Amino acid sequence: TIDSQFEAFKADDFDTAFGYATPQLRFLFQSPQNFERMVTQGYPMVHRPAEVRYLELREVAGNLWQKVQITDAKGFMHLLDYKMEETEEGWRIGAVQILGNPGVTA
Repeated sequence: TIDSQFEAFKADDFDTAFGYATPQLRFLFQSPQNFERMVTQGYPMVHRPAEVRYLELREVAGNLWQKVQITDAKGFMHLLDYKMEETEEGWRIGAVQILGNPGVTA
């Protein structure tokens, strides 16, 4: 699900990317255009990642969180946590949190 959303972002296909969010997030953002604005302004590293590495998947208080390491186009590394929720549509992204400050890769 996360990979598919990254592929949609790379193609600037925010309609498809929006579909990988949970129904609650889609209700919150109301439209792919609002979602696009949030991603490009608040999470630019996910819009155009240079490299993506999946780290641990863990359960916290009954929720599944996937830790993802993203290297952006400038070489900065970002750690993000994706809350994954199983819906009638399959696995969807329910939240994304940026963890800590970005660091430069070696």
